[in-house]
Amino acid sequence: MAGQPMFPLQSALLPGELLPLRIFEPRYSRLVQDCLAMSEPAFGVVLITRGREVGGGDARSDVGALAHITEHADHGMGQYQLKTVIGERIRVREWLDDDPYPRAVIEPWPDEPGPAITPERIGDVIDKILALFERIVSTRGGHLRPDALAVEAEVAEDPSRHIYELAARVPMGQADRYAMLAAPTLAERVDVLTDAIETVTAMVEFQIADED
Repeated sequence: MAGQPMFPLQSALLPGELLPLRIFEPRYSRLVQDCLAMSEPAFGVVLITRGREVGGGDARSDVGALAHITEHADHGMGQYQLKTVIGERIRVREWLDDDPYPRAVIEPWPDEPGPAITPERIGDVIDKILALFERIVSTRGGHLRPDALAVEAEVAEDPSRHIYELAARVPMGQADRYAMLAAPTLAERVDVLTDAIETVTAMVEFQIADED
């Protein structure tokens, strides 16, 4: 069983994000070579829950996404420079042997059915993020740009993509980012994002008070 090439990372990546990589470890050089032989080169990315990216022996989450290779440069001696974009969410059904690199049996995991998310609900999320950013910027004597949370029209028309795009701009921790990715429905993802914004806001207020 060949399985999907997998690249465990110490970051939880969200659909729509860009992921540049410098590859030098032999097993991942082999992974890149095999991916580039595909008609649509891609590998899975998942969060490492314990351990390190280099050397193996890590513990991995079972929810991730596909990273699609859009550009690559071969620097020789197994070294590559990659540009990838994070695409569809996946769920790992079974981890396979790591020889010659991490591999897994995966399945696509689109959003499950749930309550509809209205433009007004997304507007509320945007307002909370803008208030957070305004608070951060104002403490430094700056002003927030009016287009700070602007997105492309095709993203704004897709609530799922829009929420991922907004989440990627919030300076939340890896646990919250993974909770965003692992939320079964869009409605639950919006709840997770709202909680994360409130957590970050509280941390910012604490830091501001401590500096005063």
